This record gives sequence, C-alpha cells and structure tokens, in this order.
Amino acid sequence: MKYNQTLYKELKEVVNEKLLKKENKNKKWKYGYNEDYDFIVISKTGKIGQIIEIQNLRIALPAVYEPFKRSERKEEQYWERQEYPKELARIKSRFDWDEYPSEFKEKWYDYIDEEFKRRSDGYWFFNNGKPTYITGSHYMYLQWSKIDVGAPDYRESNRLFFIFWEACKADDRCYGMCYLKNRRSGFSFMSSAELVNQATISSDARFGILSKSGADAKKMFTDKVVPISVNYPFFFKPIQDGMDRPKTELAYRVPASKLTRRKLETNEQLKELQGLDTTIDWKNTGDNSYDGEKLKLLAHDESGKWERPDNILNNWRVTKTTLRLGRRIVGKCMMGSTSNALDKGGNNFKKLYYDSNVTKRNKNGQTATGLYSFFIPMEWNYEGFMDTFGLPVFTTPENKKIGRDGFEIKVGVIEHWENEVEGLKHDQDSLNEYYRQFPRTEQHAFRDETKNSIFNLTKIYEQIDYNEEFNNLSTITKGSFVWQNGIKDTKVSFIPNKDGRFKVSWIPSKNLQNKVILKNGVKYPGNEHVGAFGLDSYDISGTVDGKGSNGSLHGLTKFSMENAPPNHFFLEYIARPQTAEIFFEEVLMALVFYGMPILAENNKPRFLYYLKRRGYRGFSMNRPDRVWNKLSTTEKEIGGIPNTSEDIKQAHAAAIESYIEEYVGNLENSIGNMYHQKTLEDWAKFDINNRTKHDASISSGLAIMACNKNRYIPVAKRQTKSMYLGIKKYDNSGYISKINK
Repeated sequence: MKYNQTLYKELKEVVNEKLLKKENKNKKWKYGYNEDYDFIVISKTGKIGQIIEIQNLRIALPAVYEPFKRSERKEEQYWERQEYPKELARIKSRFDWDEYPSEFKEKWYDYIDEEFKRRSDGYWFFNNGKPTYITGSHYMYLQWSKIDVGAPDYRESNRLFFIFWEACKADDRCYGMCYLKNRRSGFSFMSSAELVNQATISSDARFGILSKSGADAKKMFTDKVVPISVNYPFFFKPIQDGMDRPKTELAYRVPASKLTRRKLETNEQLKELQGLDTTIDWKNTGDNSYDGEKLKLLAHDESGKWERPDNILNNWRVTKTTLRLGRRIVGKCMMGSTSNALDKGGNNFKKLYYDSNVTKRNKNGQTATGLYSFFIPMEWNYEGFMDTFGLPVFTTPENKKIGRDGFEIKVGVIEHWENEVEGLKHDQDSLNEYYRQFPRTEQHAFRDETKNSIFNLTKIYEQIDYNEEFNNLSTITKGSFVWQNGIKDTKVSFIPNKDGRFKVSWIPSKNLQNKVILKNGVKYPGNEHVGAFGLDSYDISGTVDGKGSNGSLHGLTKFSMENAPPNHFFLEYIARPQTAEIFFEEVLMALVFYGMPILAENNKPRFLYYLKRRGYRGFSMNRPDRVWNKLSTTEKEIGGIPNTSEDIKQAHAAAIESYIEEYVGNLENSIGNMYHQKTLEDWAKFDINNRTKHDASISSGLAIMACNKNRYIPVAKRQTKSMYLGIKKYDNSGYISKINK
C-alpha cells in the first residue's frame, strides 16, 4: 500500500496571480505575519512563491531564486555539503585575517558575502529534479555545524522543521515552538546549532539552555553548542572571551586581556575592537530557572521528561516572561521532546503541547501557551531509512535501494516499525514505551503505563491500535438527528453530516426506528429489549471561564433476538452546544430514533425535567439499585441515579471494568468492536477520585449499568421466625427417652 504524505500541503490561489506578480516585482512582501491573507511570510527578499500549510500554519515561502544544480542528471541532484576552501580554513580568527594582504582578501570577499546571504535569506538547490528551499538556519546547520557523526544529513523532515521554526520566529504573535518528536530526531543538535547561529549575529543578548536535569543541560552545552561554535569559519566567529571550550558560559565579547598594562604604558596605538556582548549559558532544572532575566532564545530540550518536583508547566509560566517586554515578544523558545509516561512528567508536557494548537487562539491571536505545537511522525525521521534525497523509504523497495548512509534498505520504515510493534505485543508496557519513543501519531507519543489505570489498559490499547490500524473511521458515521419535516415529537431521521456531533456505528432497521409506545399520555421506549443509553448532562448553557465540561451520551446494545450487534457501543456524542436546550433536544431525538431508555445522573436534573415536560418520563430509567417504594420523591418524579453515593461510584467503575474484560481488545477468537476512540482514551485515563473530567466514562458506564440493570436489583433479606407445630421433641440419650422441655 502506498504511503500518503501528510506533513504539508500546497495552497493554491491564496493571492490573486496578477497581484502576486505586482507585489513581487515591487518587493512588497514583508517578513512576518500578514493579517490580510492569514499567512506568515518567511521570505526576506520581498518576494514570495509557494504557499504551504504545515499543521494548520500557513506559510509563504520565498520566490525561487537561482537553485544550485549539482548535476544535470536528476538522480545526481541532492544536497551536498560544500567543501570549505583550504586557504580560508587555515585562518582561525579575524585577527589572523587582518594580517593577510589586500589582494588575498579581495579574492574571497564574494565567497564570504555569499555565505552571509545564504545565512540570512536561505538557499535553493535542486533535489531529485525539484527546486528545493531551505532556510538560513537550516543552511547553517547543514553546511557549518559539526555534530557527533561529523556533518548532519539532509532530511526532508528537518527542512519542514526549520521552515516551521522560521515561521515561529517571523510571527510576532508567537513565543516559539513546542515540538513533539521521536527519539534521535536530531533536535538537540538542531537547537544547539540555532543557538550558535543566532548568538553570533546578535548584540547585547542572552541565550539559554534547559533540559530534564542540570547535568543534561550542561552536556548539551559542552558537547554540542561549544563544538559547533569552535568549528565555525572565522568570518562567522565573533571575538570570544574566556576559554576556547568553556564549561558554563560562552561569551562573545572583547576580552579584558586585549587591554594589557604594557600597551597602556607604552602608549601603543590600540585597534578599536567591538564585541557582541552576547552569552550562551545553561541553568539547572527548576520552576524558576532564568526567572527575572531577558532571553533572545531559549533551547528547551527534553521538556516532556521533567519529573517531580520540577514541573514544565510552572517553568513555562515563569520562562515565558523572560521572552517579552510588556506586550512585545522579544525572544523565542525552541522546545522539543519525546514524552515520559503521564505520571512522570508526560501529562504536563501533553497539556503544554495541546494548549499550543495554532487553531485555538485568544483575542490577541495567541495560543494558550503562546507556543505553536509541531509533530512529525517517526516514519519521517527514523535513522537508516533515508534515501539519497533525504526522503524516507516508507514501503519496502521493489528494487535495490541504497540509503544515504551507504547501506542497502531492504525493508520500508513502516514495515520495520510494525515488526517491532508485533514483537512487543506480549509486553504492553514495553510496547507503550516504544510508542512514546517512536510515535506515528500524537496518541502514541502520550501512551501511559498500564499500572497507572484502574482498568485493563492492555486491552484498551489493543483496541485503540486495532482501530487505528484498520481505520475504524470507515465503520463510524458522523451525523445529526432531525425531526421529520421539522415537526417535534413526531418521527426522527438520521442525516449523515461530517460536521455532525453524533458518531454512530449501527443504524437500526426501519421496523426498529422510532418505536415509541404511548401509555396513559406518557411515552415509553419500544426497544428497551434491544439496548439503552447513558448520559452525563449539564444544566448551565455558559460558564464563567467559557469552558465547562461536555455533555456526553452513549448508546449500548444488549443481547437480543433483533438484528443488532450484541453488547456494542453504537453511539457516541461528546459535545457542548451553544445552549443546554440544544443539547437536550439532540439527546431526545436520539432516544426517539432508537426507541431506547436512558439512565442519567440526577444531580443535574434539568434534562430529566425536560423529558418529563415533553411527555417522555417513560424513557427515563429509575435507579436500578432500589425498589420503587425506596425512591425519593424527586426520583419517582423524574428518575435518574445519583453520583454522590460511594456504592454507585464503585458499581459504575466495576461496570466499565467488566465490559472491558469481556468485550474490548483481543478476545478468545476475535477483536472487540468498540470503535469510539475518544471513549477508549477516556477509559485509559479514568480517575475514580476525580470523575468530573471524564464525561465519556460517566455516560458509557451508565449505559452499561442500564443494559445490565438486573444485576443491581436489591435482594430482600430472608427473615426467619420460629413456629411451634405441636410436635414434641425427645432426648434419647440414656436408656429412657425423655421429653424436652
């Protein structure tokens, strides 16, 4: 099966063609966010070309400009690091350069100017016959940065990473990026290269490093940042103070030693030296690291691995202030990490990542964190599976293919990954760790350890994996319910709609639809024998913070003689419409269409009163754990079940647990048919002591209890009473029988 590229898409006709040509001719496009077209211009030439979208961020690339062509043959066109001229390589500093004659300098001025231009504007080259753009930062990484293996490889994934990063830098609404990555993706080296790149062209600025521990931050500084700086060509290397290979701070400033006592005493003419007065350093890990300081760039490595007592969320709240002056953003953060298990720092990073979604902005145009989230699936960035052009070999090659490392690629990266997964399925915790290190989806990256769930997480993840592998979306239809002809309390129809709030995996046959029984003016469900609903409702339309929990509805079938899949969750609804009344009406229509009763929590009773007023009290189930004469007056009036009782909480959790064991994940001869991913994910993180965050778990558990109500019927205690029947009892011990008194 052919792999479909999804990392970015080209946007057509965003700008009128005539206007685009005119603006390009006049070099009118300014670097930064363009509000008129809602895209970020990363071109520094005044001209734009291709407009792409990377994870919902619209970016205008520079217009194509004289791409370098390594060869006329398409198959020989790829990135190649250009050799540093030996004559220049011998020059170690600007002071050495000053000693050379003018004729020598004149010879190399054009070469040096061109390198500065590429550093600023980026670089075009032909890659497999296609003009390809890399940013200036990416060029500095590839051409001038020394890493552990020597020169970095060109990878398409890194090209998109740097384009996204350039957009973060250009956008004055953005504080930087939050990159969810796979292991050994090269982020530490790329962020180290960017630190050196930016620091060596910035004056009076400070650059910082944080990692999961102070030792890790120090190692990144000494093993990555310093070697990159040391190996820069002299024309990019500012005057440096202190040791060539410092341990704590890299200072680009004029050393005091240049002003020697001898020179002062002899009145020797001093050259006027100018330093950048810029530093790069690292800090120990903590909530208040860099507090009170002003940073131009912060490299935030392994941010998904901060463990207690350190908290990445607390740290970011503090660190964010170091990157701004009032409302103006003056610095950026380059954050990247794989994720730990959720209780080992992963949950905080997960929240940080999802709060950085570029589609969710406040009125100032910023995400909740100020960062922009970015994720690249592991198949785009896995060592050993890159071809000559820096593109991943997704599927197993039909013909012999040599990778960029010179070794033959015999199997595609996706098949390799699937083989690894298959070998770990017997050990769910090891499998989840592999998912976190090499995720193909965001959900993989935030997999938790099985010991952290009250339910069987192994079976839940087996089901999630199955659904993802076989694209469960084909079994689920999104849609809406409507009253036929718009007349309420008649019949209901289901309308497929990609924007609908209902997700259904089973539609009853015509003879089962809209089965409503009228008794004494009260409507009752006609398909109670087929299944039931569970509901977690809400009473208030709006909340103070504008958030509030979602309303959640689940439908579940029983075993019946009807043509319906048994013990199957056929409906999921998790949403919060604009008003509570809209929510109530949508739930009511689902009940009527399926003709099934509902068990709802009665601590939020508005929906149950809504049913009663409309004549549907017969659809509301009474709590199954009490007989009629033990119900309260309110419970007799509207039905429902309380959520305050500890017994109910335990019974509710036990119902979900039992269902998972019997019907989810790998079964004896099959796989479960629970296709609703949101619900599965909610079960995975369910906390019985904090149930309010788990709307899907509440309603799905109530649906299970509703379908198995007989399990909860109270059994009356047997009372025994002694009764005299007039029959005498004898004591037959000894030789003579005696009547017992």
